[in-house]
Amino acid sequence: MFDFHIHSRVSFDGHDTGRALAQAALDAGLKEICFTDHLDYDPTGQMGDLTFRTEVYNAEYDRLSLPGLTIRRGVEFGLTRDNQAQFRKDLARRPFDFVLGSIHFVDGLDVYFEPFWQGKTVYQVEQRYLEETLACVQVHEDFDVLAHLTYISKPPCHPTHAPLSYVAHREVIDEILRVLAEKGKGLEMNTSGVDRCGDFLPSADIFRRFRELGGEIVTVGSDAHRCNRVGQYTFRACDILKDIFGYVCTFENRQPIFHKL
Repeated sequence: MFDFHIHSRVSFDGHDTGRALAQAALDAGLKEICFTDHLDYDPTGQMGDLTFRTEVYNAEYDRLSLPGLTIRRGVEFGLTRDNQAQFRKDLARRPFDFVLGSIHFVDGLDVYFEPFWQGKTVYQVEQRYLEETLACVQVHEDFDVLAHLTYISKPPCHPTHAPLSYVAHREVIDEILRVLAEKGKGLEMNTSGVDRCGDFLPSADIFRRFRELGGEIVTVGSDAHRCNRVGQYTFRACDILKDIFGYVCTFENRQPIFHKL
């Protein structure tokens, strides 16, 4: 099976070496993984450097190889509605197999922390996050797959950690899915929400709707930042996608590969 969302110590919030994480993937029974270290730009300037240097990235992965495991090189780029030029500049410097697009900052604030939530109901927080996600996927062209569409269910300041409801936000979610499908972009089933909020990010009903709206590319990622999270719940995620799509995708040289399940 596959895990196409893993962070090593190359990420600002990663902990373990690429080799240790790759060994953990083998131990978990995975066949193929992709390292997707963070490239984020903090508009507040308060969180320090959220990017990585090319030489550090290359040193971590250039000679990394384990028999029985295919290892891809990727990136998780933090999308905002005005950082397309920076995105293209960074992508031109590095050959990646896979590019995840994610939304971590909205209205100049990191959605993971309390200030973004102040003065809003959970519904208002969720809706604002989804509106900004829509704006980002409309203007960005250079990512392959949208990561954790319902990431806003995960932050520790969420009062209940109830999974975001598709029904409550049907209109904006449908529009996000339409844009992804029309642009030939994919949707990630991120497994990191299972322990935090009891469901995948996003949930299976959103993937069913993605297919109804013409979406074809789907990937699975654990969002592991430590070895003990590599591959977590990815087999279960693949079972769900098997029922909906009949396959799951990996990437090589920015091209999707469809694996029948």
